[in-house]
Amino acid sequence: MLDIRIIRENPDAVRERLAARGISDKDHVAELLALDERRRSLLVEVESLKAQRNRASKEIGALLAQKMTAEAEAKKAETRAIGDRIAALDREVAQVEQEREAILIRLPNLPHASVPIGRSSADNVVVRSWGEQRKFDFTPAGHVDLCERLKLVDFARGAKLSGSGFLLYTGWGARLERALIQFMLDLHVEKHGYTEVSPPFIVSRDCMFGVGQFPKFEDQAYAVQEGLDSSTLGKLYLLPTAEAPVANIHREEILKDAALPIRYVAYSPCFRAEAGAAGVDTRGMIRVHQFDKVELIKVVAPERGYDELESMVADAEEVLQLLGLHYRVVLLCTGDMGFASAKTYDIEVWAPAQRQYLEVSSCSNCADFQARRMNLRYKTQSGENRFPHTLNGSGTALARLFVALLETHQQSDGSIAIPVPLQPYLKSPIIRA
Repeated sequence: MLDIRIIRENPDAVRERLAARGISDKDHVAELLALDERRRSLLVEVESLKAQRNRASKEIGALLAQKMTAEAEAKKAETRAIGDRIAALDREVAQVEQEREAILIRLPNLPHASVPIGRSSADNVVVRSWGEQRKFDFTPAGHVDLCERLKLVDFARGAKLSGSGFLLYTGWGARLERALIQFMLDLHVEKHGYTEVSPPFIVSRDCMFGVGQFPKFEDQAYAVQEGLDSSTLGKLYLLPTAEAPVANIHREEILKDAALPIRYVAYSPCFRAEAGAAGVDTRGMIRVHQFDKVELIKVVAPERGYDELESMVADAEEVLQLLGLHYRVVLLCTGDMGFASAKTYDIEVWAPAQRQYLEVSSCSNCADFQARRMNLRYKTQSGENRFPHTLNGSGTALARLFVALLETHQQSDGSIAIPVPLQPYLKSPIIRA
């Protein structure tokens, strides 16, 4: 959520940054400022009336002491009228605050000054790449063929169980998926210094609101109902990413300055109703409704936010480097960033048979946007309560990593060579039929 003081003090700058995201919100900003001014005016009037009521109360006491009963009763009637007016104004303040809040929660974060201005993914900037696209001396098979030949994924039965966009990993496929998750968790904990947490896979509306999933993406979430009680529908949701619970761990808390930076890593399945909305079939792994992901979360002091973003990206990159996968890092333009992000890097891995890059990580600094929504603060050494920066990143996501690994490391005989860092988890250097 944006700081109303920034909008109040720099409305033109806010309009300019919103416009950079492709959002024409001039009317919303004007309406927001009008509501804010009305709220402040009402509060001034309320304080004035309270002071007037206090004076009248003192006068009543003095009149009663002088046995001026009639005058005292008149003053009591006056204070009651003032009280009624204060109550009416309080209701109006609450209504104005509700209208102001309704606008604020729908305004996206303002892009950082270092983010390139653009309208779509075509305007994103490739920052760097690592490795090279593998050259084959045979025609490489696609991941679907590889999975079927090696019996790694049963696409048809996965669809039979849950519908299109859901996968049934089998045999070596299930083991490889589990090995990738464990490998990434171990790397981020043992080398990168994150603390592992294992969150619930069902979260409250407050958690979804806190990270900016709601209200914008409410129509894309899987809502949960408890048994046959329809009144519970919409109170809890399957998580779309571990960011939802993990970033909210300290919601509504005031942390000590010494507690920062906080770095968490978590595995979870992710459920996204929209993920495969266009063109999902029963056999592909590129767009699915349920996938696994290892998520990185940081809570840091504002002055460290953007340095911590760079190190988070490097942590995610190391996963791909150790697996010997060619990738590129892309800085998203203003028009392609997520709702809560102030700056985002995507990491896209090369899938040879697909002849395209697949996003496997998105690392964002949300500045204090999420912290305001979840009322997460920390106390500085001077005693000031401030909102920290929150960061999130995939470290990394499957099943696209699974796709890239199979297609990159396939051999001419149809087997898959397992990268050395994964071999201890699979206890084999190769997967064969």
